[in-house]
Amino acid sequence: MATILVVDDELGIRGLLSEILSDEGHTVELAEDAADARAARQRLRPDLVLLDIWMPDVDGITLLKEWASAGQLTMPVIMMSGHGTIDTAVEAIKFGAAAFLEKPITLQKLLRAVEQALIKPLPRGDAQPPHGGHATPGSGAAADDPFTASAGLGGPGQPQASAAGLAAVAASAGLPSEQRFGLDRPLREARDAFEKAYFEFHLAKENGSMTRVAEKTGLERTHLYRKLKQLGVDLSRHKRSGLA
Repeated sequence: MATILVVDDELGIRGLLSEILSDEGHTVELAEDAADARAARQRLRPDLVLLDIWMPDVDGITLLKEWASAGQLTMPVIMMSGHGTIDTAVEAIKFGAAAFLEKPITLQKLLRAVEQALIKPLPRGDAQPPHGGHATPGSGAAADDPFTASAGLGGPGQPQASAAGLAAVAASAGLPSEQRFGLDRPLREARDAFEKAYFEFHLAKENGSMTRVAEKTGLERTHLYRKLKQLGVDLSRHKRSGLA
């Protein structure tokens, strides 16, 4: 398991990320601003950093650039933001970020991004940003996410939901895509609708067995329950029908 530094000025987000990552067996260190992050990075030499962009003293992009220019970007960094734009994401990846996560961060995306970043860490000592680097559509954690990749809901390089991808999932669940997902809605809402349909599909397919659904989706049962609650999946409906 890895040592992960979480940098965010919001106490609630730090606590939530710490709980989730600790449940996965990781050692988690918390920092509330850039000054804390610098000290923690120097002291711990973490395997991974989750770095918020908007912070009161120094923003995350500036800190990322600082580490890169000083040869200190010796660990993968995943940027987080609730107000990010495609330009911000491209800039972060240009200066060495491993991935960009938009808040609110879903459990599956967080764990997938962490997993992928730890599998492919930056080479030690390779701290300079790629010359003229750009985010490549379909690359990075978003491309490996079972939800975003299969439905064409990409990260910075894929800002629009794929109608074909959503329609395919809807068809497999016997649902009309336009009615179920509302393809004219904001990307985040369409993505949540897709994830909800995804889990409901597997719940029906596995006759309501949470154990089998957890195995199929690659989630621990505890995380699966959290995810279903977050998405508003009605488990009581499955219980009434004898499926759970």
